[in-house]
Amino acid sequence: MSQPMRHLAAAQSVPFGTSGLRGLVTDLTDRVCYAYTQAFLSTVAADSSSVVVGHDLRPSSPRIAAACIQAIRDAGRDAVFVGAVPTPALAYYCALRHSPGIVVTGSHIPFDRNGIKFYRADGEIDKADEQAILDAEVAVPDTLSPAALPAVDTTALDAYIARYTGFFGQGALAGLRIALYEHSSVARDVLRSVLECLGAEVLSLGRTDTFVPIDTEAVRAEDVAQARAWANVHRFDAILSTDGDADRPLIGDETGTWLRGDVVGILCAQYLKADVVVTPVSSNTAVEKCNSFRQVVRTRIGSPYVIGGMEAHRGTGLIVGYEANGGFLLGGDIESGSLTLKALPTRDSVLPMLALLAMARDKGYRLSQLGQTLPRRFTASNRIQNIPLNVSRTLIDTLEKDIENAAATMAPNSGDVTGRDTTDGLRLTFSSDEIVHLRPSGNAPELRCYAEADDEERAGGLCNACLQRISEKTLGAQIDDPVAHH
Repeated sequence: MSQPMRHLAAAQSVPFGTSGLRGLVTDLTDRVCYAYTQAFLSTVAADSSSVVVGHDLRPSSPRIAAACIQAIRDAGRDAVFVGAVPTPALAYYCALRHSPGIVVTGSHIPFDRNGIKFYRADGEIDKADEQAILDAEVAVPDTLSPAALPAVDTTALDAYIARYTGFFGQGALAGLRIALYEHSSVARDVLRSVLECLGAEVLSLGRTDTFVPIDTEAVRAEDVAQARAWANVHRFDAILSTDGDADRPLIGDETGTWLRGDVVGILCAQYLKADVVVTPVSSNTAVEKCNSFRQVVRTRIGSPYVIGGMEAHRGTGLIVGYEANGGFLLGGDIESGSLTLKALPTRDSVLPMLALLAMARDKGYRLSQLGQTLPRRFTASNRIQNIPLNVSRTLIDTLEKDIENAAATMAPNSGDVTGRDTTDGLRLTFSSDEIVHLRPSGNAPELRCYAEADDEERAGGLCNACLQRISEKTLGAQIDDPVAHH
């Protein structure tokens, strides 16, 4: 019996989030994954004879990928299985093949959750595509037993590596010693291949088969301490890592200090000589204050909104996008002599890594000196976990209706409210030029806080104190120490 996909999604608590669908592994049953794939095939991918499928290194990902592939085969289509690959590698390969794609990943969220991202041949699906998928009629077989995964096609990984080595060139990073915090990143071997091809010496650290939920926007206290400890033991020029599916970079300098993702985005955009920069409202305001770009466009948080902003300004020069998590989107091809770096309008982690390393080398700087070229604005972010979405929304709705209460809750010692932005959550600017922003996560049951100030310690204090007040007064939850960087 057929039914609308949205009914099945609601019944199983597996909705679309900020970017892709997300849910508990126990809710992402073979039946649900098969149905979502069926809906994708009948709408967004209706005219395609083949679909590229890959996954990250979460324990549940191969099983989910098998259910998706079974739906593809039952629809009479070919499944091109590329195995465990970075999400941007799959997106890039889809563009080269002019094929849609599916990647099974929960990105940075804990391993008891997972998700699926769908790609058109020209990039990520948008919110209209999501609605079409949810409106589609699906009919899952009564008996469903997905076949074993097919052999892996390595062409996607080869093409992804060649994208960077071909543009930056052999020897581009010669003489640099780069530490890789490998953990459970699906890009850990890809990154080694790229860096070594470019001439760098690579030091492997922290590799594990246990999934580690690295969130590049709210770095765990243990990862902050670990990077600095490694810097005291090992000599390196930079330490690099990614989140689980490798669409968000984690870049640390020679002291083991992690750079904030929105600062990485500004520096990468400067290196590429971008004309227009599209970034969410939560990103560091140094992007405007540095006066490096003809136009800065602000959006809601999430790559679909950044992509929408990039598409809206197409034809106005080189357009790039980035998020506060460091994921970087390239909206057009870049020519350098006879070399071309092709567009990749989905979050990528490798390009910003290589851009910052090349930029530091060109300037004769250590990586720690790059951020010092920007206006002194420091940001911090943190979260309260395991907060139901309706609780976060109710809290923010209450604060929006009473700005005096909102100011007292969010930043009671920052002066009068001089700006109010409800693009995504509630973002207040104060007469001290300090900013505090509250927003429910789109991918997990979390309440996120972003803060910005002219002083690093102050930014962290604003973020921590805001969440602590909320925690004590209304939620009774515990929070970790925030991370703040220029």
